[in-house]
Amino acid sequence: MKKIVKIITSFFFVLLLTSCGEGIKDPLNWELTNFSAITEEGKNIRLTDLKGKVWVADFIFTNCATVCPPMTANMTKLQGMLKEKELDVDIVSFSVDPTVDTPKKLKEYVMKFNGDITKWHLLTGFSQEFIEEYAMKNFKTIVKKPDTDNQVIHGTSFFLIDQDGNVVKSYDGMDVPYDDMIKDIEIITK
Repeated sequence: MKKIVKIITSFFFVLLLTSCGEGIKDPLNWELTNFSAITEEGKNIRLTDLKGKVWVADFIFTNCATVCPPMTANMTKLQGMLKEKELDVDIVSFSVDPTVDTPKKLKEYVMKFNGDITKWHLLTGFSQEFIEEYAMKNFKTIVKKPDTDNQVIHGTSFFLIDQDGNVVKSYDGMDVPYDDMIKDIEIITK
């Protein structure tokens, strides 16, 4: 009888420990491959430059007539919340229209939303073909610029990337679950 009580007690103890776990629920763990881009300041940047940092990424373009303005406003709000919580997180926005989006245009675009560009990297300087392939292979999201339209088709997710360059989680960039994102960021920045 004592053995059964020990087993049941042990089982509940293990159950209690696993339910109190501090990990991120259902992490994606997609490993990113390297990229080479130019920032809003005209500087070269690679994935290796972001290693050791936690960052949130999205895909936008400056001529967007639909989803990019609210996404950028939402990212600015997230950036403010991260600053309030004193969480050291960078923002990385990949242009999905790199032939149009110069570093200057990207910088001006984010400044319209009062984004803090000291912690926000706006990336361009790669080919259209590269960003379409990179987005699909690394972030599992579509980027496609039609031949007959200046509006680029792209996903609206925000992606949380850990210090090792792995996509940990994706979130809706239009209806952002800010509290969940902050909680997940706090977990991986500990």
